[in-house]
Amino acid sequence: MIPKNPEKHKAQAPNLRKIRRACNKELYRTVKRLNCYIPPEKIEEAEKLYYKQVLLNLPFILEHGSNRRELANWWDQHLADDIAAIWEVDVNLLSRKFRDAFGG
Repeated sequence: MIPKNPEKHKAQAPNLRKIRRACNKELYRTVKRLNCYIPPEKIEEAEKLYYKQVLLNLPFILEHGSNRRELANWWDQHLADDIAAIWEVDVNLLSRKFRDAFGG
């Protein structure tokens, strides 16, 4: 059976507010698992960086939206080093805790 409206079944890009809130939640869950204090200014700086990178790589993220492992690998490659430097934590620990929080 051929769907009447094939466009309806394609992944649609979420609005900017949903993207920003998703980035915020993912980093919040990661900070909770790190079990150390991160100042709010540094969390905000990391959120801005994460949000910006997601917007720049939105086609890739939409394509792999259902593959958490692939998205976590992308996060490790594009963001882990920068956020670890901002938060002054070990990159490997941050990557591991992000995967725990994100599910990848």
